[in-house]
Amino acid sequence: MKHMKSYLAAAIQMNSLPDLEKNLAQAEDLIDLSVRQGAELVCLPENFSFLGDEEAKISQAEAIAQGSEKFLKTMAQRYQVTLLGGGFPMPTPNGKVHNTALLIGANGEELSRYEKVHLFDVNLPDGNTYQESHTVLAGLKLPPVYPSKELGNLGLSVCYDVRFPELYRHLAQMGAEVLFVPAAFTAYTGKDHWQVLLQARAIENTCYVIAPAQTGKHNSMRQSHGHAVIIDPWGVILADAGDKPGVAIAPIEPSRLEQVRRQMPSLQHRVFI
Repeated sequence: MKHMKSYLAAAIQMNSLPDLEKNLAQAEDLIDLSVRQGAELVCLPENFSFLGDEEAKISQAEAIAQGSEKFLKTMAQRYQVTLLGGGFPMPTPNGKVHNTALLIGANGEELSRYEKVHLFDVNLPDGNTYQESHTVLAGLKLPPVYPSKELGNLGLSVCYDVRFPELYRHLAQMGAEVLFVPAAFTAYTGKDHWQVLLQARAIENTCYVIAPAQTGKHNSMRQSHGHAVIIDPWGVILADAGDKPGVAIAPIEPSRLEQVRRQMPSLQHRVFI
């Protein structure tokens, strides 16, 4: 932590559609907005490059994967920022895709990647059914922590992962100081669970949480909750993007992290590992 500096982070909020070009244009505008406000770490939500029609996603997976990865590397270099692509489809040999989050450094190189392990197969009381495993192959590896000299130790996760505290405990044990939770949380579950789960993950691991989000309608069936947030290690919400496309920006302060961990050293008090 001694190496870590104070900096501004941005959690981008998008209304992505089943249209790669439109989504990348929207993402670029919001990256530009974030950088103009001083952000050095910019985070895009899950499904930033394509969201809506599952069949179309699978048939276009190759193009979406290539376009997304190229876009992330180009943007990180152009704006000289560390950039998280919070989740996009990467084709696998069996015809499904991995839901892959990619962290790219300011000179355009890949720093870290994570293939989402927890898949959202849920029947909601509002009549919507989500079967992520129909098209997505679950990752098999625990997410990594990327040790950035300046930005701190960055832990990856994606969306539905937020309901599995053991994944974040693993990240904390690996030294995470900042947790990414890029999401496309449903409007139905989001209103009751989104904020409280993110605050819990921040509080119990005494980490910052950066949670970029999808918002609004993506097609006739799918609607996301919004409220991209940045939360401090005490659980305080520092910024909330509301329910429209935009960006939540807040400072990540090593001194605050040290203060909270000194006041509440719960990570050192664990009995059961």
